[in-house]
Amino acid sequence: MQRIAEKLKQKARDLLETGAVDAVLGWKKGELPYDATPYFFSDPKTLEDMVYDGFCGSNLSKYLVEKCRKPGKTLVFLKPCDTYSLNQLLSEHRVDREKIHAVGIGCDGMIDVDKLRAKGFKGLLTIEEEGDILRINTLYGENNSLERQEALLEKCLSCKSKEHKIFDERIGEELSGKIKEADRFALVAELEAMTPDERFAFWRSWLSMCIRCNACRNACPSCNCLKCIFDNVQSGVSAKANNTDFEENLYHIIRAFHVAGRCSDCGECSRVCPQLIPIHLLNRKFIKDINLFYGDFQAGEFPPGTDDAVCSPLQRFDFGDVEPNVISKGGGKK
Repeated sequence: MQRIAEKLKQKARDLLETGAVDAVLGWKKGELPYDATPYFFSDPKTLEDMVYDGFCGSNLSKYLVEKCRKPGKTLVFLKPCDTYSLNQLLSEHRVDREKIHAVGIGCDGMIDVDKLRAKGFKGLLTIEEEGDILRINTLYGENNSLERQEALLEKCLSCKSKEHKIFDERIGEELSGKIKEADRFALVAELEAMTPDERFAFWRSWLSMCIRCNACRNACPSCNCLKCIFDNVQSGVSAKANNTDFEENLYHIIRAFHVAGRCSDCGECSRVCPQLIPIHLLNRKFIKDINLFYGDFQAGEFPPGTDDAVCSPLQRFDFGDVEPNVISKGGGKK
């Protein structure tokens, strides 16, 4: 990815210096090798701190919501999966297309640092990518190696597409290899096979660890309300300090319902969770059911304004829609 990273820097520098854009939304290197952070660059001199490597898993489209409310045009770098989120935000009029210069960049999967830790790599110092192999140096040893496939983020293991759905130009698209065969609904099917008590125990075991940091909400492109209900002290739902089972369930279930039909399945909610809660499975269950009852639908697959663009099945009605008793009782017909 180093070669592509240099091209991204040059593109950002050219557009900033010519005044074509006022800011560049990319990733800034952190103190640690796996700590790439979303960042707005406005001065070409600061671009030396911009990176693009296997730890740039964050979806940058969410940060355009606030940025587009301000004057100026922004260059944003988007991996293929991120472009679904941008399309969805455009369809909801949350961002202004005229204020965005979208550069699609190649991606062959992003690395999950928590998987590296789970495999025993502690005190990470440097991580070099050599094709399909990761060379890992830690405080306790050098020249450790691991197959890249073993350390990919969950969302990369069930990648929807290597094709950019919206862009003004592309850089390094050849990096995006072929999609590896995967059933992204496999874990949902396992949950569905459980008894109600088993499913309840599964979610309580995970949600009981929620610290209500709101990281999932803050990173989610579909969570883009100007005023979130969970920030409204008059709503009666700000019971974080109480740390009750009810409040933990309420928060995640309400959030899942709010993004149903709009979630592009980018996986940011689970990626940023400090407790490693598989939050995306709630959203993916809704996606699976929407596909089952209303036909296959992928949020953000097509840009708004195109012949192929359609709104979510939950935002439209026709007489062929599934009847309630099909879902609640398992019978009936469409």
